[in-house]
Amino acid sequence: MDTLLPHKWTATLTFASVALLAVFAPVATHAEEQMMRVYMDHARVLKLDRPVSKVIIGNSEVADATVADSKTIVLTGRNFGTTNLVILDQDGNAIVDERILVSIDEGNTVRVYKQTSRTVLSCTPNCERHAERQVSSASAN
Repeated sequence: MDTLLPHKWTATLTFASVALLAVFAPVATHAEEQMMRVYMDHARVLKLDRPVSKVIIGNSEVADATVADSKTIVLTGRNFGTTNLVILDQDGNAIVDERILVSIDEGNTVRVYKQTSRTVLSCTPNCERHAERQVSSASAN
């Protein structure tokens, strides 16, 4: 009877682990889905249902927004990170109020780790060192 005890504990722990994963995994996925994703050095076109009066980017070091016409905004990822985008209509009402995640398009990248340093290579079709971004001295202070 003592030989069955470890198997029961293993089954119980496995079940508990799966249950916790089932509870917390959707929360993480849901939080990520709430963000608008833009790749660094790529543009994303936002078509709106009414004319834009103001466009506000929380951190212009991370993303940039350009008004293409009264109902079209072009959002460009500038640096890795998160920020927010608020677009107001002529009455000052928010048309868009979203968090933005700027990340690298990892589909064609390779990371090389050497002790504590990391190099990211873009491989499309030949591997080249990915452009590294520097934080400006004004935002570092």
